[in-house]
Amino acid sequence: METIQVKKIDCNGCSVHCLESGPTDGLPVVLLHGMKFQAETWRELGTIQALSALQLRVTALDMPGFGKSPDCTQEPAEILVEALQQLGVQQAVLIGPSMGGRIALEFAMAHPQRITGLVLVGAVGVEENRARLGMITVPCLIVWGEDDQVSPLANSDILLSKLPDARREIVAKASHPCYLDQPAHWHDLLRTFFTTRFS
Repeated sequence: METIQVKKIDCNGCSVHCLESGPTDGLPVVLLHGMKFQAETWRELGTIQALSALQLRVTALDMPGFGKSPDCTQEPAEILVEALQQLGVQQAVLIGPSMGGRIALEFAMAHPQRITGLVLVGAVGVEENRARLGMITVPCLIVWGEDDQVSPLANSDILLSKLPDARREIVAKASHPCYLDQPAHWHDLLRTFFTTRFS
């Protein structure tokens, strides 16, 4: 069982709380979170453990104003750039549900050289960014709950049609945070994505 370390990162004066696990030389994976959740959600769910078991270097961040990270005036993309810098990570796979999906999408378009893959779960902000989605050429996994009432399934259609290298998984009878509804299935989807696209 991989241990999970607690860290604080100084992002240009903003203190960012994070959880880290996995080998330091593994493929870097950054877990973001939705509006109602935090880094600790990924520990409780077992996602950090499932990914680090694949020999990935996993970091789950609390964005400013969430979890154990105090509020801050910097934009999420700026925080993410600085956090990667402080962690010594040049490129990472970003996993973003809901609000975290918007952050991941916008970061990927602003800093394409810093990402190696994307996992988007019920992402919001899809419609606003649809014109630029074709810029994201890395492997993408799109995961959506069949019964998502927050980000319509139509958003996943947009992502699937606009992202050049994307595959989609719709989780049957699952809500917006589909990973909470069906964690075992969620972890299976992640294992398949990482072992087939990044092995």
